[in-house]
Amino acid sequence: MTTLPRLGINIDHIATVRNARGGEHPDPVAGAYAAIRAGADGITAHLREDRRHIRDEDMVRLQQLCESQDVPLNMEMAATEEMLAIALELKPKAICIVPERREERTTEGGLDVAAGHNHIAPIVRKLAEAGSRVSLFIEAVETQIKAAASTGASVVEFHTGAYAHALDDGDEKKAEVHLEAFVRSAKLADQLGLEVHFGHGLTFDNVGKVAAIPETMELNIGHFLIGEAIFLGLDEAIAEMRNVISEARAA
Repeated sequence: MTTLPRLGINIDHIATVRNARGGEHPDPVAGAYAAIRAGADGITAHLREDRRHIRDEDMVRLQQLCESQDVPLNMEMAATEEMLAIALELKPKAICIVPERREERTTEGGLDVAAGHNHIAPIVRKLAEAGSRVSLFIEAVETQIKAAASTGASVVEFHTGAYAHALDDGDEKKAEVHLEAFVRSAKLADQLGLEVHFGHGLTFDNVGKVAAIPETMELNIGHFLIGEAIFLGLDEAIAEMRNVISEARAA
């Protein structure tokens, strides 16, 4: 029997729509509940330093919801003392440490674990000791994978943004180079005892080859599915994504 990758739904951009107008609607926590009802295996939310979408009180409510539904909350966070303190109090089931720059629209690359090892490793240790599964969001590069393993993290999530952009630009050759790096990197990460996740920019059209990588255990998808939900409804968007993943894994 083929084991399908788990599907985590990032609900950040429900909060983006809410914050564009102010007030309380649409509520990202209600969106998370709808995603869980539709079959999401986990909920991801990024508490950015500038609070541009998810707010502190959203994280508290999301943690309460996910605990009540027995679904993991995956908190994305920068490697800062402020975020560490929040995460240690919240104690989500999963945490993904990501790079963060104020001027970017969204996360534009992987964390440089090799250069920041001495800063990142103690944060990973504290979060793991508090009971969270810690992931590092990195590029599919050997030095970063080995550095990630040496921090004590249990998961790496490979950044798929450049792969998605290459396909959007019609550059199949460049996309293939990225895909080959994913395949090599997933094998190496698995050999080093790291669980393999992928995320960023994944859509119905580009997720298949990533989902088909045997070591892929989880896919985290947000912006695309929240956008598709406007036209299809969240239930149907998630169901279609699961169908695409299932067909890719079975091929």
